Amino acid sequence: MDEDLTELWPVAGLRVVSGDLELRWPDDDLMVSVAREAGRGIHAPDAMPFTIPWSRGDSTTVSRNVFQYMWGQRSSLAADSWCLELAVLVDGVPIGLQSARSSHFPVTRTAETGSWLGQRHQGNGVGTRMRVLMLHLLFEGFGARETTSGAFLDNGPSNAVSTKLGYDRNGLVTVAREGVAAQQWRYRMDRERWDARPEWMRPDVTLHGIEPVREQLGIS
Repeated sequence: MDEDLTELWPVAGLRVVSGDLELRWPDDDLMVSVAREAGRGIHAPDAMPFTIPWSRGDSTTVSRNVFQYMWGQRSSLAADSWCLELAVLVDGVPIGLQSARSSHFPVTRTAETGSWLGQRHQGNGVGTRMRVLMLHLLFEGFGARETTSGAFLDNGPSNAVSTKLGYDRNGLVTVAREGVAAQQWRYRMDRERWDARPEWMRPDVTLHGIEPVREQLGIS
């Protein structure tokens, strides 16, 4: 990573590593690979796990949607409002994205997570592991007091991950999805529940570049 870039834009040096799994801020070259993976397919044609249907369309359209969104998140990152979209890599191969977003984090100490994996990489436990790494970043790296997540009722894998990790269900909300009302489960994990997590949720995790990122995001 370019030292001048990470000095001026510390999030560019952020990495969360555990064994063969890594969350990494994507530079343009890595973003190409991530966007191409999205273009290969994320879900079945009759499913839609996202509120905004960015994953609809041919492979080029979906890949371009990823670029447009990612560039937008880069340009709008600030201490009082941020979204960290980190590439997910297994053995150095990019296979998806894991995100966290927050408003006024230094005050609220609360963040919302989200993610996607290329369809060909689903069903082998990576979705659970990458969420654990993001929770580690938020709780241990940033000092979060609470994290939240959500999933449509028909998104079995995402609901299963939140349940397995021990989140509290925090009610149902109704949102518009492709012009139709659809319900989402809301999930919440507080610091106490995180601290009481079982041993399998305590892998060895190394945070790279965390202190400069905390300074950039105004986290004391």
